[in-house]
Amino acid sequence: QVQLVESGGGLVQPGGSLRLSCVASGGRISSFDAMAWYRQAPGKQREWVATIAPGRSPRYADSVNGRFTISRDNTKYTVFLQMNSLKPEDTGVYFCKAVEHGLWGQGTQVTVSA
Repeated sequence: QVQLVESGGGLVQPGGSLRLSCVASGGRISSFDAMAWYRQAPGKQREWVATIAPGRSPRYADSVNGRFTISRDNTKYTVFLQMNSLKPEDTGVYFCKAVEHGLWGQGTQVTVSA
């Protein structure tokens, strides 16, 4: 059974950077699968952040476009989210999702604060 495990979250100052990872374990996420990152801020609904799909350009929410980069390493069954120029409003729990499978990871906390 495939599981998604996120890591890389933490506390960072405004303007800083973090790199999140999402590893598929216990199975294999095909290189044909679309993968996405979502986030959920305290007291708010989960929102879409970015998607990467084979044969298509990555897509980003307007709030992160130009600051975040989604990528993947199919040989390691891993998806990444490079987050630069972080802002306090980027704070939240970040989740990865295997879109076609409807499978979610458990999330990793990102806190942007001085």
